[in-house]
Amino acid sequence: MTESNIAIVTGGAGSVGRALIPLLVQRGFRLGVSYIAPEQAAKLESEIDLPEEQLLLRRVDAIDAAATNRFVQETVDTFGPPNVLVCLVGGWAGGRDVHETDDVRFDRMIDLNLRSTFNAVRAAIPHMRSLDWGRIVMLGSRQAIDPPAGQAAYNVAKAGVIALAKSVSRELNDTNVTCNVILPSVIDTERTRAALPYSDYVNWPKPAEIANVIDFLTSHRSAVIDGAQIPVWGAAEF
Repeated sequence: MTESNIAIVTGGAGSVGRALIPLLVQRGFRLGVSYIAPEQAAKLESEIDLPEEQLLLRRVDAIDAAATNRFVQETVDTFGPPNVLVCLVGGWAGGRDVHETDDVRFDRMIDLNLRSTFNAVRAAIPHMRSLDWGRIVMLGSRQAIDPPAGQAAYNVAKAGVIALAKSVSRELNDTNVTCNVILPSVIDTERTRAALPYSDYVNWPKPAEIANVIDFLTSHRSAVIDGAQIPVWGAAEF
């Protein structure tokens, strides 16, 4: 069993990723971090001052399998094989019942939430197997286990993430690699507050609170947690 202290965080320039990365840095990780929105990458760089020998920051279309493969391989070539993979790419679209959901919306939700995760995990697993120690954390949703009306495409995509995590967990049962899913609901970010201006956000979980859970799940302390769905919605009403 080898611990390399190398992590890949997809979608790592978002609010949860920016809260998580300092925690991983404190544990001595070198990081391959992907992003899609340049303004988020700029925030990450302004908030976290890391030398190039510790951070590989790349713009990656996570829906593109070839681009994801290249990013994972570049991380391996730069730092070595990763023993932590955190998949934070995702997106939400609601407001449509099943009979009103067109192919574009459905495909977009599957691509953003499920395909992006599948691409990253598929690319990383061979490297994690070579170490025989690793932690994989995927981004699910409360809506996957308690699906509300009007957002079937999103619900289905996130349920697929849970099924993927269970599959990976069982496939890696002969190793010291674990795979778990966190289930947030609404998260207290500037973007969410702007989208829901009349909501009471007092009970919304903060990105840092969710990052703390991910940090634990990527550590040795979480060895007995595998194939689990971890609620991280606190007292949020939805």
